[in-house]
Amino acid sequence: MTPAKIDALKTELTKEIDKQQKMTQEMVDMVFSFGELGFQETETSKYLTDILQKNGFTIEHGISGIPTAWTAKWGSGKPVIAVGSDIDCIPKASQKPGVSYHDPIIEGAPGHGEGHNSGEPLNITAVLALKKIMEREKIPGTIMLWPGVAEELVGTKAYFIRDGYFKDVDACIFTHVGNNMTVSYGDAGNNGLVSVLFKFEGQAAHAGGAPWRGKSALDAVELMNIGWNYHREHMETTQRSHYVIKDGGDQPNVVPSKASVWYYFRERSYPRIMQNYKDGIRIAEGAAMMTDTKMTYEVYGSAWPGHFNKAIAETMYENIKAVGLPKWSEEDQILAKAAQKEQGNSEGGSAETKGLATTLAALIKPIPITDPGSGGSDDIADISWNLPTVVLRYPANIPGLPGHHWSNAIAMATPIAHKGVTAGAKVEAMTLLDMFVKPEVIKNAKAYFTDVQTKDVKYEAIISKTDKPAIRLNEKIMEEFRPEMKKYYYDPSKFATYLEQLGIKYPTVKETKSGGTGE
Repeated sequence: MTPAKIDALKTELTKEIDKQQKMTQEMVDMVFSFGELGFQETETSKYLTDILQKNGFTIEHGISGIPTAWTAKWGSGKPVIAVGSDIDCIPKASQKPGVSYHDPIIEGAPGHGEGHNSGEPLNITAVLALKKIMEREKIPGTIMLWPGVAEELVGTKAYFIRDGYFKDVDACIFTHVGNNMTVSYGDAGNNGLVSVLFKFEGQAAHAGGAPWRGKSALDAVELMNIGWNYHREHMETTQRSHYVIKDGGDQPNVVPSKASVWYYFRERSYPRIMQNYKDGIRIAEGAAMMTDTKMTYEVYGSAWPGHFNKAIAETMYENIKAVGLPKWSEEDQILAKAAQKEQGNSEGGSAETKGLATTLAALIKPIPITDPGSGGSDDIADISWNLPTVVLRYPANIPGLPGHHWSNAIAMATPIAHKGVTAGAKVEAMTLLDMFVKPEVIKNAKAYFTDVQTKDVKYEAIISKTDKPAIRLNEKIMEEFRPEMKKYYYDPSKFATYLEQLGIKYPTVKETKSGGTGE
């Protein structure tokens, strides 16, 4: 296919995606309204797979034994390109979109405080536009859409790899919400991790009448935490580790016979992750010995540190430059600046505290392994160590917010998200076209993967062959909140947008006083 023909098809793609803005907005708003936590994304998965099935995709439900996980395939032959994004949300992040201050839809309920409601709508928009061209032009190749289930728990992607769902895939494009449009290659500067629940079992007794007859599992949890916190002083500065006590007993007058603590052990390389994992087990064993309790542990999830493909990233970045950033309205910027101010960002600070991005970000280069990097983790890394992969970050959120927080939901069912997703869909569709019609893109991607990325580092799974996804996590929370949340599901047959359904004036910001007049 000639360069002129490819350029013409890319122009056609962008026009088609512009025509589909209403569909895109409805998908973004609908998934936002579901607000489902990891492993419990039942409404989200049904809604998205129904759309794909109606558009000719073949769906396989329940992959890796995970009820909300699926693949959706269309096309035939090579190359096979996977397109994915996460779909779960954050606990206690319920927030009315378009409102710059804390105003939950339902107090205490989960919500999309990272913006995972936007990625699969982006993918579907891009792929459906591309599908029309592939059918008409008879372009060979297979597209496989898939969701990142329970990404906030780093709970599934390693299982997808272990169970062979990517064994015949040539490359993967993943999308993740951001506040600019960019892509990276090489070491991404994030940590890998292992997520582990440590459970202790002792002996109950009357805490006041006969405490000497008890063996406190809670004591074991507290001693493990003390041991780990003293251990931190002697660890590499690149590590991150944190825990929550999931079960601390029932009531104070009963010696806790059972207790548990949930740890994330993060580091910048596989060997260091595994060392911290072993250290955690050893400290837990010591706590059990000191309290004469029994200790068991269960792996909940894992992730490698990310490493992404140079050839695909460079191809994608050329399309990013062609598409550029969305044109933000005055209302968009007012909401962004008000949200930033609400979170305590200094007005005289960096560009990240001055509204939405208006300058395109650069192609992100590799981060040295000695650099602590971002500290966070994402199990897309397990995909990236098994086939050429990149992550497109698209501008659907507000810069300078805390992350994993209700404020990160403010923009996610507003024109900010809608515009960012549309722009991201154009970049993705154009890059997919390049990958299907330019054989050198896949060839160069595989060369980088083989000759650079995996030349000296080979993927070893952190999970074992017998570990199982923790599909019961978040069940009780969703059982508590879902009945009330259902009342707020978006109804596009009655309302043009979710903002309209909620009766929100866009943007809604706090009134301030200036010179005796209201602003």
